[in-house]
Formats: sequence, structure tokens, C-alpha cells
Amino acid sequence: MRIHWPRRVFAQVLLTQVAITTGVIMLVTGLFLAPLRHQLDDQAMRQALSIAQTAAAEPGLVRNLTSTDPTPTGPVQAEAERMRRATGALYIVVMDTRGVRWSHTETEQIGRHVSTDPSTALAGREIMQIDNGTLGRSARAKVPLRDSGHTIVGAVSVGIAYDSVHTRLLEAIPGLLLYSGAALAAGVLAALAVSRRLQRSTHGLAFADISALLDEREAMLHSIREAVLALDARGRIRLLNDEAQRLLELDQEAVGRTLGEVLPPGRTSEVLAGRVDGANLITVCNGRVLIANRMPTGDGGAVVTLRDRTELELLGRELDSTHGLLDALRAQDHEHANRLHTLLGLLELGRHEAAVEFVAEVANGHRASAEQVAERVNDPLISALLVGKSAIAAERGASLLVSPTTRLPDVVVDPRDLVTVLGNLIDNALDVASLIEVELLAEGTTVVLRVSDNGPGVPPDMREHIFTEGWSTKESPAHRGRGLGLALVRRLAERYGGAARVTARAGGGAVFTVVLPEALSVRSLTEVGDLR
Repeated sequence: MRIHWPRRVFAQVLLTQVAITTGVIMLVTGLFLAPLRHQLDDQAMRQALSIAQTAAAEPGLVRNLTSTDPTPTGPVQAEAERMRRATGALYIVVMDTRGVRWSHTETEQIGRHVSTDPSTALAGREIMQIDNGTLGRSARAKVPLRDSGHTIVGAVSVGIAYDSVHTRLLEAIPGLLLYSGAALAAGVLAALAVSRRLQRSTHGLAFADISALLDEREAMLHSIREAVLALDARGRIRLLNDEAQRLLELDQEAVGRTLGEVLPPGRTSEVLAGRVDGANLITVCNGRVLIANRMPTGDGGAVVTLRDRTELELLGRELDSTHGLLDALRAQDHEHANRLHTLLGLLELGRHEAAVEFVAEVANGHRASAEQVAERVNDPLISALLVGKSAIAAERGASLLVSPTTRLPDVVVDPRDLVTVLGNLIDNALDVASLIEVELLAEGTTVVLRVSDNGPGVPPDMREHIFTEGWSTKESPAHRGRGLGLALVRRLAERYGGAARVTARAGGGAVFTVVLPEALSVRSLTEVGDLR
């Protein structure tokens, strides 16, 4: 019959711990019994030595040994038997210098030579040993017997039955086994408790299954396009996949450190740490719009997933701009229809000169407005944005003005960043104001952008909160969240090494100022200066 080793982790651990506990108990028991046996032997020999020394110190025993004959009824035999019965010894043998017994438990042995060598005791030395004699195996001691002049006249040999020593050893074994069994039972119970907990922790998996799961987890975490961040109960990072490293701009050295050590303070750290409640939380990190979800784990930690929604957010803002342009085109269509009706009426009335003047006035007005923006802002993307936003403002009954001091050469390093900043600020102003003024200035390689409006303004205590992700006083549209525009503006400014702030406008309203260092090309600025 073949015994199969269990596959599950908890069963293997249980069997291993039981085997180790049993082996340790057996080893400890053996190590305890071996010295116990030697200790009992030594104790028995010392007891025999003590009795022999007491007998040798009896003055009558020496006198009777030197003055009587060795007989079963002699005084030496009587005294030896009295001491044997009093001490419980197996035997007390008194011998002369020839090794002839004067006393013995078996009286027929009196007068015969002892069965073991008495030379050591007769030479004046005491001896202890375990040996075999006429009465079997015993723990014995031999002591020289001296007269009043310290002359050796014989020896005393005392034996303790070895069966009694063995019996004491056997009597100690049940108690020892009882304690060993109790220790083994406690060890087995502890092993069972550990294995049960291990079973719950590993969900009854085998070692091979755990290894396969770890390999699959590593492959999955580093292949998915969603960022995964695992935190322990103390808020330290214990897992970081490739996408999380990319989105948060971290590396593997961040593992084992807290979020506060690797991320700057702000909403992103608050969301990842779980200090902001909710699902699909929006945050901005390093210019990227991220959607975060946090799921607590059983050990007090958490797993955070992040999705990059930057492109989707840009598409949403482009959709807003498209809707605005459609509204502007619809308004222009109505306005164009009205102008055609006016022109048709002038022609039907025969007022041809008035009709010509009307057409020239309308055409020159639109051309002058577009040319004015193009002269001050040479970048086509930014100038097109200003023209389009002017049409949207007009359709909403508002005015969008470009400051006469605006000067921006066509040397912008990344026009899309300026479009993002300018578009967000203008859109926010159009929601609350009827008059918006835009100013763009080039100071060396730095772009200074100001958007002022005549809206209600921003209270001083809220001027920092409005740049926080998710902060908004307006209802979110269906396709995207609110509270990201100003956060993106500040993050873009910080990416360039600049800043974004809001102040009060004289006469009421707000002034948003964004400074973007190194936003202009030095080489192109030199070329522009040479051309001038």
C-alpha cells in the first residue's frame, strides 16, 4: 500500500509539525532518561557507600572481627544483619584481610572467599561500582575496616539491589511519558490551529497551485493596461505594476514606502490613501486625468486601480467645443438669413447702392475682427480658438475681447497646452460673465496669459480650492465630470515651472493669470527679431 503525501499546504504543514513535535518529544524523553538512569545508579552506589562507611565506623564490629570466628551465629553476623535490616540493603558483608566472609545474607556463604576482588578496599581505598555477585547484580560499595591504630583488619561490602534501582527508573517512566504525551498533545493542537489558519489564508490551495497563481498574478498585473497599486495596513506600497509606475511616475524603489514619501500632497494622495470616499473618483496627476477606485482588503490594506482618462477628457472637451461651434454656426445661420432677407428687400426696393454698402460693411466687419486677432496672435491654433470663442460668446449675448496689448509670436513650443489653458479659462468665464477680456504676452521665453471677466468673482477664501480636482459649483454633464478644468490649468502651469492664480478685477469680477516659463522657443524668437 503506497502512502501519498498530501498536496494541500495546510495538510503538509500539519503533518510536518506533528512529525517534528513527536521527534522532539522522543528525543527529549531519551535525553532525560539516560541521565536519570545514571543518576539513579550513582544515588544507589552512594547509598551503599554511606551504609558501608557507617558500618566500618562501628567499634564493636572491629573488635568482634579480631576476637571471634566466622560463624552464622557469631556477633559479626548478628551486627551486620541488624544494620542490613535497618537500612534495607541487599547485603552487608564483613570480610577479613584474606577476603573471607564473616557475614552474609545467605549464612552458608560465611567462611567462604568473596566472589569479587576485595584488593582495592583492603589496600585502603573506598570503591563504588555496579557489579554481579552471588546475589545477582547490585550497586555496591567497599570500605576498608580499620582498628584503633588505623591498621586495616578487613573490609565492609554493602550492596543495594539493582532491581530496586531499575524499578525506580520504571516508576519514573509513566510520569515522564504522561508529561511527554501532554506536551505532544499540546504541540499537535498548536500545529492543528496553525494549519487551520494557514488553510483559511491559502484557501486550501496546494503549493503548486500557489506557485502557479503567483506566476499568473505577475503576468496579469504587468500586462493589463490598468494601473494597480496595493497598500498594506500602514499605507505602505507593497505592489506596483508597470502601468501604475507610468501614470504616477514612480519606480520599484517606491515599494515599501508610504504614499506621502513618494507622492506630493494633494487630491491624488488623498484618494489613494482612502481619505476621500466614493467610486470612480477623478484626480489629476502629472497632467493626466485618472479615475481611481479603492477596494479594502482583509488585512487592513487596500488595492487601488487607476485608469487613464486623459484622452477621454480631451475628447469630452473637444465635444463641448464642437457643441459650442455648432451653436455658433446655428446662430450665424440665423444671422446670415436675416442679412440675406435685408439684402433681398433692398434689391426689391431698387435701392442698389444701399445694398452694396450693406454687403461691404458686413464683410469688412468680419474680416477686420479676424485680421485683428491674427495680427496679435500668430499661432493658428490659438488665434482660431479666440475667433471661435468670440462667435460662441456673441451667440450667448456676451463679448469676448482681445486686449490691445496682446502680442504672441508664432514660436510656441506646444500650442496645444496653451489651447487647453485658454479654452478652459474662457469656458469658465462664459458660464458666469457677459464680458471677457483675453491678454497674451511674451516675456522672453515666458508666456503670461490673463483672462478677466465681469462675473461675480471668487471669494478670497476659495481662491485655492477652485484649483482642486472635483471642485465645481456647476452640474456635471452626462459624458464627463466637472471640476477638472482649473485643476488641469494649474497642473500644466506647474509642469512648465510656472503658476496659476486668481485675483479680483477692478469693478467686479475675476482675473485668472497663468505664467508658463519656457513656453516659447528661444531660436524662433531670435529669428523673429532678425526679421523685424
